Amino acid sequence: MPSEIIAPSSLDTATTQELYRELLRRMGEDPTRDGLQDTPKRMEKSMEFLTRGYDQTVTEVLHNALFDVDYDEMVIVKDIEFFSMCEHHLLPFFGKAHVAYVPNGKVIGLSKAARLVDVFARRLQVQERLTREIAEAIDEAIHPQGVAVIMEAQHLCMMMRGVEKQQSTTVTSAMVGCFREQPTRAEFLSLVRQPAGSSI
Repeated sequence: MPSEIIAPSSLDTATTQELYRELLRRMGEDPTRDGLQDTPKRMEKSMEFLTRGYDQTVTEVLHNALFDVDYDEMVIVKDIEFFSMCEHHLLPFFGKAHVAYVPNGKVIGLSKAARLVDVFARRLQVQERLTREIAEAIDEAIHPQGVAVIMEAQHLCMMMRGVEKQQSTTVTSAMVGCFREQPTRAEFLSLVRQPAGSSI
C-alpha cells in the first residue's frame, strides 16, 4: 500500500507555527505558557535553517568557482565540520567530512568543498546517502580522475534514545574512479589519518 502524501493545498488552512503549536499540545504541554508562547515561531525558523539545503543547488554553490589547472595530484579538504538531521527520527547527527579528488584539468575553489557538504547535510538525511551525494556532485561538476569522501559522525538517535551509546561513531565512505584502486585509496587514507599540523 503506497504511503499517504498530503497535498500542499490541504495544509493551506494551517500555518507551520500552528502545526508546531498542536505538536506541543500532543506532547502534553501548554503552548500558551510563558516559556512556550514563542516556541512555534522559533521552531519554524530553526527548521528552515536546519533544512536550508533544499533551497540550494550545486550549481549555485559552485558559482563559477571552477578553475582550469595543470595539476593532477590529490587535493584533500579534511576535517570539514557538518551538522545534519536524521530522516528517521529528526534528530541531529554531526561530525567531520574528508573530501578528496584527483583533478582532470579542473579544480573547485577550496571553500566550495565545504559548501557542497552543507548543501546536502542541511537536508533530512541518512549518512550513507549524504556521503554518496557529495562524491557524485564533485564528480559531475569537474569530471576528475576520482573522488573520495569519508564522513565520521555521531548520531543523537543512538546517543539520546534507543541503545544510548554515547561513544559510538559511524564512518561511511564513497570512492569513485581512481580512488577504487588500492594505491590511491591508501594514500588518501594515510593523509586523512595524519594529525592536523603534522609534516607530510
